[in-house]
Amino acid sequence: MARIAFILLCHKDPEAIVRQARMLTAAGDYIAIHFDARAKPEAHAQIREGLADNPNVVFAGRRLKCGWGEWSLVQATLYAVEAAVGAFPRATHFYMLSGDCAPIKSSRHAHEFLDARDVDYIESFDYFKSDWIKTGMKEERLIYRHFFNERTQTKRFYAAFNLQRKLRLTRDIPRDIEVQIGSQWWCLRRRTVEWILDFTRTRRDVMRFFRTTWIPDETFFQTLVRHLVTETEIETRTLTFLMFTDYGMPVTFYNDHYDMLLGQDYLFARKISPEATVLKRRLGMLYSNDSVQFKISNEGRNLYKFLTGRGREGRRFSSRFWEVESTIGRNRELMIVICKKWHVAKRLVARIRQMTNIPVLEYLFNEESAALPDLGGIQATLGKRTRHRRALMRMLFDYYETDRLLICMDPANMDLLQDFCGDRVKTRLLEVQCEFPDAYLVGHAQRVGLAGEQAPEETLDRLLPTIRADIIHEQDRIRDAEFENHSILRESDDRGANAAPLARFLDIPAEKAQEIVEIDYLFAD
Repeated sequence: MARIAFILLCHKDPEAIVRQARMLTAAGDYIAIHFDARAKPEAHAQIREGLADNPNVVFAGRRLKCGWGEWSLVQATLYAVEAAVGAFPRATHFYMLSGDCAPIKSSRHAHEFLDARDVDYIESFDYFKSDWIKTGMKEERLIYRHFFNERTQTKRFYAAFNLQRKLRLTRDIPRDIEVQIGSQWWCLRRRTVEWILDFTRTRRDVMRFFRTTWIPDETFFQTLVRHLVTETEIETRTLTFLMFTDYGMPVTFYNDHYDMLLGQDYLFARKISPEATVLKRRLGMLYSNDSVQFKISNEGRNLYKFLTGRGREGRRFSSRFWEVESTIGRNRELMIVICKKWHVAKRLVARIRQMTNIPVLEYLFNEESAALPDLGGIQATLGKRTRHRRALMRMLFDYYETDRLLICMDPANMDLLQDFCGDRVKTRLLEVQCEFPDAYLVGHAQRVGLAGEQAPEETLDRLLPTIRADIIHEQDRIRDAEFENHSILRESDDRGANAAPLARFLDIPAEKAQEIVEIDYLFAD
């Protein structure tokens, strides 16, 4: 009978990971865990302590800081696979999971399903002939070397890419492999996994190649399986049910999706909402129920496409996906830097990004040209961003695969501040109070169209007190709102005094906050 060694890559929610590992191993299976090194050490310690008495659990020999699209995700997987192969000699299959996955069949059904056919389950489509990649880079992922993360080091990523393209610094793909692409959620037999590990030790040229490709978790295992295993022993599909919206974002499953999930021809599903506690509990009970019978209808994707399509046709029978869940997310943290002087906030958050790796978005509700990823059009205009503010923020959290996101906002956006602070997401506010000399106010009046470059001094003398009073009024409104987790950083204070509110805002040590505020030109005009 099949014995599964689950390969779990995770980065948050240690209590949920412990519950997930206990549930999966209770059926006699195994699990190897890689917990992202970016997470707090106490979270990793909590997982180890919670599973210390479980002989069917092993941890990757080394923890890495993982980033979406990076080689680190593949290397972390290999470390977990190596640990599982060494610790569990009776494991027959190795199944990739994330912390957002949950079983949608019983363990008995899963084992019988794997026993029925002696094949590897992995999506592996021809990289160049298939249309698996819908938009963005394709050949460029492979023929150029990618050393930086496109999401967290955007400028460096594209600077390096454009320089290589300009100088025509392309490289060849190793000649004896045909690159494949597909979902990173696979289930492989033990023999295949052992072949892959042997391959990684002997083919250093292929390893060097994949280390600097972009998004290698969609190509590395997919290519090696097709290279090492005969085609008749590969089932080109994933056993994990997942769907994507028209905007390219993963569909999240909630409590009312239970019956639909059970009818799909898959063993697991992704992504399960952290707040879908009832769904998780029911699926956990299902996994240990050996007597349940499953009726496979497999209508999930067609049903989703049909219902969401009603909106485009003007005949909507169900809510659009951004209206299904009206909250940004209870387990997420939205950090907002509020500052009237946009250039000051941008200098500060650039330093924060550099020192903490927290994803940062600058004045996305104020500047049409704000640097945003393509989310299918919802980000296209300021009007759309504001109307679908919570949906936009949920999509950005999902895009950056993070639980902490930092944005900049003008203090005039009081309605947005109240909306976000009234959401179940945890909000932190850092108000940067600047000084406004007359010269700055004149420039501000010209930038926003209140005064022309040739405006007479008499007009400016009447206008400037009004503008200054408006700025003070905005500060008073924020103060009177009595927002929770509201810290203030003042231009008039010295750096030592400003380090404390910054440390509270970012939840970082005071010494690191002191390093961040050590910017000589922070408040310069």
